Amino acid sequence: MSTASQAGITPSHWYNIIGDLPFELPPDIAQDRQGAGGTVKFQVPLALVRQSVGRECDIAIPAPVRERYNAWRPTPLLRAERLEQALGTTARIYYKYEGNNVSGSHKLSTAIAQSYYYSMAGTRRLTTGTGAGQWGTALAVGSRSFGMACKVYMVGASFRQKPYRKTIMELLGAEVVASPSGDTASGAKSLREGGMDSGNIAFAVTEALEDALSTEGTQLSVGSGEAYSILHSTVIGLEAQNQLASLGIAPDMVIASLGAGSNFGGIAFPYLRDRLRGTSNVRCLTVEPEACPKLTRGVYRYDYTDGSGITPLQKMYTLGYRFRTAGMHAGGLRYHACSKLISALYHRGLIEAVAYPQTDVFASATLFARLEGIVPAPEAAHAVHAAIREAERARDAGDSPVVLFCLSGHGMFDLAAYAEYLEGRMQDVSVTDAEIRASLEALPKIEEPELV
Repeated sequence: MSTASQAGITPSHWYNIIGDLPFELPPDIAQDRQGAGGTVKFQVPLALVRQSVGRECDIAIPAPVRERYNAWRPTPLLRAERLEQALGTTARIYYKYEGNNVSGSHKLSTAIAQSYYYSMAGTRRLTTGTGAGQWGTALAVGSRSFGMACKVYMVGASFRQKPYRKTIMELLGAEVVASPSGDTASGAKSLREGGMDSGNIAFAVTEALEDALSTEGTQLSVGSGEAYSILHSTVIGLEAQNQLASLGIAPDMVIASLGAGSNFGGIAFPYLRDRLRGTSNVRCLTVEPEACPKLTRGVYRYDYTDGSGITPLQKMYTLGYRFRTAGMHAGGLRYHACSKLISALYHRGLIEAVAYPQTDVFASATLFARLEGIVPAPEAAHAVHAAIREAERARDAGDSPVVLFCLSGHGMFDLAAYAEYLEGRMQDVSVTDAEIRASLEALPKIEEPELV
């Protein structure tokens, strides 16, 4: 492993891709429904709402947010020279490492920003759902930074597989429970019925939403799919551009794993800006698990963003809000859908998508750890695997592309998954067409609005 560039300063602005889109995004559709706390009234701070719909391309990062960013940003940009040599490839592989902060992942960039805006709006407590725990850990840090309490509903399977995620969140001041929990009406009902003991991220968000609606001074914060969370994450790609430019290099391909969208959008959107403006032909590749293939096998339809059936509908690639991901080690990539922004870009052919089985992903992650000295989180391991596959294709074709990927977090809380792989107990999880069709049958039946 060799350091390529750690130079530069934290960007002063985030990049808003909405301002460069040559098309209109499908509008959200509000639902006239009742939640556990009464009529659903989402109380996202106005500043975040504006960031989700505005067309100003450069959004200034508030001074208190940038000050906290400076504790770990800019993050290192590294070249995987030993990996290149082992593969015998002529490709140059660079990666942006986002695991060098207390939360261990890229999620802290939006957690700090969101916590700032919520605190400025008078919020005293935040709730959230988390899958593998990276987002919950990041929000624990953000909440603490701006004097708010935090409660995290963590997917039950991950809660039990990764006990030290709970420990670090509690160390950072958050309350953490397994989802489904007995702390909400929806969770208690699920536990009584015994239909979803392992949980899933959509249901964890449902519980967090119910809590927020029923508790004074509390609001829900989500970590990935919303436009503002991707916006805050663009510091990753902006830094990478500056760091590579200092070396006189521009990537031919940018790769990141895909959950709901902040990781991929964070590194790829600044590069897509150049493509949208006609100054680059860079390819941007999303990577998802075969067990949760929303882009590669889902549909582009209106759906709920959580499992409650009461949130505003967004048009996105989805497997259906009732989709239940089988047990696997993909961390935060188990979300049933993805960002409406990324969905629209994919629908128009501006980005690409691939899906891989988990045993192949962990094989690549193991190779990377042994050669480069960083254990990837399962989410980040998908990007590692895709980068290796692209480097192998380049080798076989005699090409020499520059490949950039986001190593979005470390896997030191995921050693149970690595043990399962190393001991030969890990199996690939397949999703049948029939299972996807059954989930999609529950999609809301609505008349889609026409775009001008």
